[in-house]
Amino acid sequence: MLRQLTLMFALALMSMASISAPLPSADVAADSVYTIPPLTLRDQRGQSFDLASLRGEPRLVGMFYGSCQMACPLEIEYLKHLQHAVAASAGKSIPVLLVSFDPARDDVALLKKVAKQHHVSAPAFRLARAEHGDEGMLAGVLGIAYRQLPGGGFSHNVRVSLLDAQGRIVAATDASGKPAPAFLRAIGLVLKNH
Repeated sequence: MLRQLTLMFALALMSMASISAPLPSADVAADSVYTIPPLTLRDQRGQSFDLASLRGEPRLVGMFYGSCQMACPLEIEYLKHLQHAVAASAGKSIPVLLVSFDPARDDVALLKKVAKQHHVSAPAFRLARAEHGDEGMLAGVLGIAYRQLPGGGFSHNVRVSLLDAQGRIVAATDASGKPAPAFLRAIGLVLKNH
């Protein structure tokens, strides 16, 4: 029920945003996550970039928060394992972008610390925070529900989406356990067709 409400809310936001947002360029699909209102991010290296600047290459996208002690560290390790599995089977790597839904506390120093703890580095594995724009809208489009808890943590689901080169969601999975064979096949197909 919560997932359905989240998706309905995201679709409503996207339709409202499309009224005021500029029309996407001809090379961006109408159902691309890159058509949502501009979202400027900053990664663990301190590099600023727009979400839409990532089009042109398939990637895995999810969300997290840096002070998480349970689900988010597992999500990062899951994605590392997934990257290795894809490289071994497809012979190509796939970049990862994890966007924080706690930009108030996830500054560059904390992103850098988390990246170092997990032995990940940009641009292959970017941990980023929103500088301008609405990370909540990205969460809605990706099917990620979160809410802040009284102690400062967050209750959230863990979902990773596979985007094609145009930013269309091709497949999604919960980031737990071993990568699902169907999800690995979807990544291999997207990389093969890129």
